[in-house]
This record gives sequence, C-alpha cells and structure tokens, in this order.
Amino acid sequence: MDLVKKCVAEFIGTFTLVLVGCGTAMLVGCDSASGCGYILTAFAFGLVIVGMAYCVGNISGCHINPAVSLGCLITGRMGIKDFIFYFISQVLGAICGAACLKIIFSLGQVTDMTGGLGSNGLAGVSGNAGAGLLVEILLTFIFVFVILGVTDPAFKHGSFGGVVIGFSLVMVHILGIGLTGTSVNPARSIGPALFAGGDALSSLWVFIVGPFVGSALAALVYILIGKQKSSK
Repeated sequence: MDLVKKCVAEFIGTFTLVLVGCGTAMLVGCDSASGCGYILTAFAFGLVIVGMAYCVGNISGCHINPAVSLGCLITGRMGIKDFIFYFISQVLGAICGAACLKIIFSLGQVTDMTGGLGSNGLAGVSGNAGAGLLVEILLTFIFVFVILGVTDPAFKHGSFGGVVIGFSLVMVHILGIGLTGTSVNPARSIGPALFAGGDALSSLWVFIVGPFVGSALAALVYILIGKQKSSK
C-alpha cells in the first residue's frame, strides 16, 4: 500500500511538472530574441518542484524524474522494485500532463508558441545530437548532484531543501532552454514528444540517454566524495 501511495504521488508530481512547465513554455515561447520566455519557463519548472517538494515530498520523496530516481537507486537510497514503479508512474504522469495540454490548446484554440507542446529538441545546437547529449549529461549531473547533497540523510539541511532543489532546476533551465529546451528528466521529455511527433520523437533518445548518464555520473561522484564526509 505504501508503494501505491508513492506511485500516486509521483504520478501527480510529474503530471503537474509537465502541465505547468511545458504549458508555460507553450504560452510564452522560448525565442532567444526575448529573454522573458526563458525566465518564465525556467521558474515555472522550478516552482513546481518547490511546491511538490512540500506536498508529495513526505510521501514519495518528490523525485518526479526518472533520472533522480536512478541517482537514488545507485546511491542505495531506494530499491530496484521501487525504481521500476517510480519510473512507470512518472512516465504515465508526464503522458497525461502532455495529453491535457494537447486538449486544452486544441479546444481553446490557443497558439503553442513552441510548436511542439514544449517538447525538447536540438535546434539550439544546430541539430547536433552529440552536442545535445553532452548538454543534457552536464546539466543533469549538476541537478542530480545538488539533490543528492541536499537530501543526504547524514546531513541536516533543515526545511529549505525543496527551495534549493527548485532553484537548481531554474538554474539549469536558464542555460539549457536555448540549447535543448532543457530536459534533465526523461519522463518530462517522453510525454510531450509522443504527441508532438516528428523531430521531437526522433531525437527523444538524446533526452533519455543524456539524463540517465548524467544522473549515474552524479551518483558515482557523490559516492566517492560525499560519503567520505558523511561518514565522519
């Protein structure tokens, strides 16, 4: 029963992340000619994390991101069974969030400024998959590394963990939006890509492989340098 509750929490959290984050991107666009779209979208994603951290964080830990769950798996903070069910719940939440956006923007005849339900893409790196992969690995490494440090049970960071994590997501979005649209989250990329199709779907592998590799590297590095300090 506890796992069911955790999965429901992860579904709701990821659903909200896609609905609000990608929905904001669709409304304001992310044209490099205007920085306001960048900032609004970056804060939309970050603020969802802050809100969900204090809502479902006490239930599931508020991963709402398979890459975060992988980092927790590698560092021994969750088991393989929980990881699998978290992953399924997160992807389903993202798909439902993207489906709702598709319905809202279609029925309401609202213009999607991104042209693809806020899906990730390689336009900012001139279609170069290698460059996009590197961007996603690096940004996910930073994001997951922050999370592992803030949530390390050996340290007491008080009640500000959710704020720190939320703002770290804002940080990586500010750089990454113009390059790949910033994924750092395979579920967030899968949902919109399934409905956008085309280039979003063909390049989807970059936004699955990149975040997972970045997360794995962050977890391994944290085990090497973080555990030494926490063992004192």
